[in-house]
Amino acid sequence: MCPTVDDPVARAGSELIGGPAGRRIRFARRGDGSFWTPLRVMALCAVVIFALGMVQKYPCYAQDWFQGANAQYVHACYSDIPHLYQGRGFAGGQIPYVDRLPDKVSPDLHYLEYPVLTGVFMQIAAWLTPGGTVDSDIVHREQIFYLVNAGMLMVCLVIAVVAVARTHRRRPWDAALLALSPAVLLNATINWDLFAVALLAVGMALWARKRPVWAGVLFGLATAAKLYPVLIFGPLLVLCWRAGRWRALGQAAAGAAGAWLVVNIPWMIANPTGWATFYTFSQSRGEDYGSFWLVLMQQRGKALGIDSLNAGEGIVMVVCCAAVGLLALAAKRRPRLPQLAFLVVAAFVLSNKVYSPQYVVWLVPLAALARPRWRDLLIWQAGECLYFLGIWMYLAATVVENGKGLPQGGYHLIIMLHILCTLYLCGVIVRDILAPDRDPVRLDGSDDPAGGVLDGAPDRFTLRSLVVRQ
Repeated sequence: MCPTVDDPVARAGSELIGGPAGRRIRFARRGDGSFWTPLRVMALCAVVIFALGMVQKYPCYAQDWFQGANAQYVHACYSDIPHLYQGRGFAGGQIPYVDRLPDKVSPDLHYLEYPVLTGVFMQIAAWLTPGGTVDSDIVHREQIFYLVNAGMLMVCLVIAVVAVARTHRRRPWDAALLALSPAVLLNATINWDLFAVALLAVGMALWARKRPVWAGVLFGLATAAKLYPVLIFGPLLVLCWRAGRWRALGQAAAGAAGAWLVVNIPWMIANPTGWATFYTFSQSRGEDYGSFWLVLMQQRGKALGIDSLNAGEGIVMVVCCAAVGLLALAAKRRPRLPQLAFLVVAAFVLSNKVYSPQYVVWLVPLAALARPRWRDLLIWQAGECLYFLGIWMYLAATVVENGKGLPQGGYHLIIMLHILCTLYLCGVIVRDILAPDRDPVRLDGSDDPAGGVLDGAPDRFTLRSLVVRQ
């Protein structure tokens, strides 16, 4: 399916490069002598977008990361990557999770606060960064560390784009929604999230190819890199329940558990305290930037307290997941896997105690598969781009005395706009589930191209059938 045929925004945008596809268009394929296949075009687009994102970070790379906190916020080019090179012991040769960080390096955290596989990713980048004395050339080494990580993350983005294209085999151009994403351009190198995004995307492509064991392995590895990929098993559970595909679900779950344990057990044994830091840090975190919990706290003038906050976050997440599960079992036609995956991850993002701007990259591949329409994704990402600017302007106003930037009230409005834009896309996806004739993926008669064993499978259980029996 060519996007310029069935997407009005893509059709209008194509005028810049020759116009929409005609009736006699011939698509390039492997083996026919044409180099520019859809996959290669989108891989190139991903590289270009990633490079533009690095250009956007250049003022910080050149000086702002190293000359006080405020400049990197004013220029909206902040990244965790260079700061954590020294701040998490990589510059000093400390091994993540094993070596305790010196108090002078990290007075608040004694071990790396990231999941294990992300820590391994960071350590590999540190090994690839040329050594030197910590004091004399640390700025240069932090710059190189950023460039090494950026190169590795660019590979992750290309892998994710190819995986999304391979997931919907009849709609490879939908991956352009990821490859050309404005949100990815701005947020790709803030943190290491693209690593988990790539692993999850490959896992979903394998599930679509009816390889549940290997899909589970990738889901487990993705969960070892970031927590949110484990949420994919919620949609898989209700969809496999509805279709009676328990064997495939069990295979995927076993593959995920095995992969996660293989990665994590060595670090658990080496230093249980260091390994558990990610989980204890997340549990003890209070209301933080970007969340509606922060808005609530600042409006009330009083924090909820860690126990109440964790309970509130958990309740909101459970209610949202229950609602998605009921929707999946009650809908007249079984929803597609990416639709439910987007809704569940969006619920996690919106109910979380913190919303970092790079979290949007978790959702972009799922959105491209769930609702492949440029208009809706651009509306959503417009809110995310405004939030990207808003968080840095707010920090510019608050990290230094008499700083100039966005006041607290303006920041609250930006947070609510980000939430509303995400809810807008959730609402469109729910509408597609309730009215499948409005789902772009199903317009050609497809069922669930990303569903693997679920694609075209008859229903075995629904809430409607349960009501009829009674």
